[in-house]
Amino acid sequence: MSQDKTMNRWIVVAGAILVQLCLGAIYAWSVFTPTLAKAVDAGGYGFSKLQTQLIFSVGLATFAVVMVIAGRLQARTGPRPIAILGGIVLGIGYMLGGFLGNSFINQLVCIGLIGGAGIGLGYVVPIAVCVKWFPDKKGLITGLAVAGFGFGATLWVKLAGGFKTLLWIVPCDFKGLLATTHLMGLPGVQSVFLLYGFLFLVLVVLGSIVLINPPAGFRPAGWNPPAAVAASGAVNLNEGEMLGTPQFYALWLTFMGSAMAGLMVIGCISLFGTDALQVRSALSEADAKTTAATAMALFAILNGLGRILWGAASDRIGRKTSIVLMCALQGLIMIGFYYIGGSTLGLIVGACCIGFNFGGNFALFPAATADYFGNKNVGTNYGWVFLAYGVAGIAGPFIAGHFTDAVPKGAELAVKLDAWFTPFVIAGVACFAAGLLALTLKAPKPKSA
Repeated sequence: MSQDKTMNRWIVVAGAILVQLCLGAIYAWSVFTPTLAKAVDAGGYGFSKLQTQLIFSVGLATFAVVMVIAGRLQARTGPRPIAILGGIVLGIGYMLGGFLGNSFINQLVCIGLIGGAGIGLGYVVPIAVCVKWFPDKKGLITGLAVAGFGFGATLWVKLAGGFKTLLWIVPCDFKGLLATTHLMGLPGVQSVFLLYGFLFLVLVVLGSIVLINPPAGFRPAGWNPPAAVAASGAVNLNEGEMLGTPQFYALWLTFMGSAMAGLMVIGCISLFGTDALQVRSALSEADAKTTAATAMALFAILNGLGRILWGAASDRIGRKTSIVLMCALQGLIMIGFYYIGGSTLGLIVGACCIGFNFGGNFALFPAATADYFGNKNVGTNYGWVFLAYGVAGIAGPFIAGHFTDAVPKGAELAVKLDAWFTPFVIAGVACFAAGLLALTLKAPKPKSA
């Protein structure tokens, strides 16, 4: 069946990107951590660095676990209702975080558990739908479908934290919602949660309207699957069959090792950048925070670009080769990030490289799941593969928080900076290990008739 008698499949991509723009708000978490970690008598919330990372980690873990459930649900009910439910749950979580988020426990529940569940419900739907509409461009279209997740973080970071120029060109000096918004008398962080929650609910529901599966037997006009693709199409494993293959566990462990570095940096780049620039470049705390915020926003932009470009590259050079290259590059830059992150240029370049490679995970691993285990059940199967991301989301930020919180209170900035070395090395080594494991990846053989 050609697409002539169906809706334009690029409309589905537009809806997928709009949904993912909102779900990517979890990657903007670092913009809130300086205020959360600030002492109460200085206008903050008095959270420890580990507590700020625990909220982020719980959000990531809940996201990953709920995604398994969402994959099953969307296979039964269709994709649109599950995406809409995700938007409603995400919006409610952030709005409750606005009203109730004056304590660590409340933010852990509202933003981490409820918000993370909303992201998990919504995230798998655009991927599962787009892979079915674009069997001819799985890597590229998966990258586009999830690119909004990376780009969304830039939008929400800059809206919350402010910017001095619009698109780095037009002078603007917007101070940011954290400094200017006090909805219903709530402080900045909670006001932003409330506003974001409302926006997430509305925008995700709108984007979900077009997220429907193609007709049975759909094939893009003029496309005939090459022999290799046709052969791989003979493998359509359900979740139970996939979990019984060694290929699943190799792919899962590779994803976990590769994702850890980016998740660690997302959670701590503002804190690390502020320390490093003050010690090594003698910047004031205010200027260091501004530069770190810029690095964080560029991380998010390159995260989005990495999803598209790594996905497109994998359609040409192969999924395995792309994963190995991505892991090797990420390992190198993570080990060097401690040293180069002390200069403005080094922090920005390092953040861009880490973000670009990190973004590649979210194009390569869903496409590899479809390649190895079939397109038919990719929505359900990728939920299980994505649990690796949840584990990495706990491990990466926890490792960073553990080592930095071990520094005695009142220690000099140089001592605080030294604490970042070990977490970055651990993440770099994990990336190298993931790259070596990726060399073993291969599709399971089709069952004999």
